[in-house]
Amino acid sequence: MKKKIFSFALFFLLLFGLIAFIAPAKAVDTSYGLNETAGKVDAFKGSISNTYDTNFLATKAGQLVGTLLAFVGVLFLILMIYAGLMWMTASGNEQTVDKAKSLIINAIIGLVIVLAAYGITTFVGNNISF
Repeated sequence: MKKKIFSFALFFLLLFGLIAFIAPAKAVDTSYGLNETAGKVDAFKGSISNTYDTNFLATKAGQLVGTLLAFVGVLFLILMIYAGLMWMTASGNEQTVDKAKSLIINAIIGLVIVLAAYGITTFVGNNISF
């Protein structure tokens, strides 16, 4: 069994290595389009050095949301690692295994709720114009 898994992993490693060797990624300069788009937003206008107005309300809100989402991601990772360790060290104790399973399920549900709320807010915010 180990030989089959090793052969399978080696096959995919060689396949992806061959694809990466045959078709190397090309560097694409996307900064021109981003600069053009950012120039149409009031917060980015008037700045020759391509810096943005940090006092703009949307900029502050975006920074806050980004920070909170990063925190949620780290919290999710910590909960998953903790639940995984709890499950691995359960030693056949069904209560501990059930507690670990419920922690994993609750962490995934929480992550889905947070990401869905972010997606809905982004969709509504992009489609409402004042």
